[in-house]
Amino acid sequence: MSSISELEKIASQVRRDIVRMVHGCQSGHPGGSLGCADFVTALYFHQMKHDVNFSMDGKNEDLFFLSNGHISPVWYSVLARAGYFPVAELASFRKLNTRLQGHPTTAEHLPGVRMASGSLGQGLSVALGAAETKKLNNDNSIVYTLHGDGELQEGQIWEAAMYAAHHKMDRVIATIDYNGQQIDGSTEQVLSLGNLTAKWEAFGWEVLHTNGNNMQELTDCLALAKSKTGAGKPIVIIMKTEMGAGVDFMMGSHKWHGVAPNDEQLAAALAQLTETLKDY
Repeated sequence: MSSISELEKIASQVRRDIVRMVHGCQSGHPGGSLGCADFVTALYFHQMKHDVNFSMDGKNEDLFFLSNGHISPVWYSVLARAGYFPVAELASFRKLNTRLQGHPTTAEHLPGVRMASGSLGQGLSVALGAAETKKLNNDNSIVYTLHGDGELQEGQIWEAAMYAAHHKMDRVIATIDYNGQQIDGSTEQVLSLGNLTAKWEAFGWEVLHTNGNNMQELTDCLALAKSKTGAGKPIVIIMKTEMGAGVDFMMGSHKWHGVAPNDEQLAAALAQLTETLKDY
């Protein structure tokens, strides 16, 4: 289990990977990826019980499902840095006939990926299916998910939320990347999310809050969430983040939802991010 300072160093390298990957193919989604770098790092290097010798069934392992699949760069970087596949393969991001497609898929058999995602709203349903399987197999491992806040505008999310509470799916921890931005503007402008705490509580979930860009607060919250599993309620973490976190000119703007940096912008971004594990 990595220390807070070690996790922060890994997250910095993950952010370097993200901007380089998106720049390399001039396509992708850097904003949300940067904002979730701390969370995905904490999950794989501190919180989850998982095995880099990947198997699809994941028996006796904690599982993670990335519902907002457009932020694949952050997940690919963390999977590679954790040892699921060679770090050098990050250079193939979004290239034809490679395993690192713009949205995660299962057809390419990339280790660590158990569902194709990017069609927003589906991840929680798939995760609940995995959790049901674990329940039937007397496997008490935890199923984690990550969702964008704009994704909560999809009705399927709330159908799944209702199902989870009704069936007491109490080994599921869903996390919302609450950065207030989506592709066309702020969530407040596009379709207000209202009081998310009240909504999730009304659907029967235990609700926690954390700062997703503060590693200490984040790991503390993940530990608290884990301690609350098995008590009859599914758990959701509303995680406040900054889109583009770590790169000052990308922070807080929906304009970096799906835009690649040019050469000058890449250099400016890398100047702000410490290389800690060696670039690919």
